[in-house]
Amino acid sequence: MAILLNVNGEAHSYQGDPMTPLVDVLRADLLLTGTKPVCGEGFCGACMVHVDGRPTVSCLCPVGLAAGRNVATIESLAVDGALNPIQQAFEDLDAVQCGMCFPGMVMTLTSFLEQNPDADRAAIKAALSGNICRCTGYERIIDAALVATKHKERPE
Repeated sequence: MAILLNVNGEAHSYQGDPMTPLVDVLRADLLLTGTKPVCGEGFCGACMVHVDGRPTVSCLCPVGLAAGRNVATIESLAVDGALNPIQQAFEDLDAVQCGMCFPGMVMTLTSFLEQNPDADRAAIKAALSGNICRCTGYERIIDAALVATKHKERPE
């Protein structure tokens, strides 16, 4: 069965089981390895992508449900080599260590901050409740989100 996908603005056809997790198709078939399959159970947020602009845990989303919809991965955020503000803030503040959670955190925050550009520390912390990082204490991640919103220049 051919499943037509629009991923990062490009049309793709997937020949396979419509119940295959979207994360597997993105990584194995489309070679978009920025999306990380960490828990496989939908609770860590590392495999977050946007489907029609909404954050979606791609390990629980069958590829068949993404047919005909717009899927955006972490690879879509940088434009002409320029990182988006959240990616840049994560880099500037050295917000992550191993990098496994980074794509999911950035995808979650990109969507959240587009809808809530004046979010404060508490709102950002709540928005990240579906994303797990096992390396940091989250403070630099939240600081990076605040920098991206231009609430402050640099954390103290």
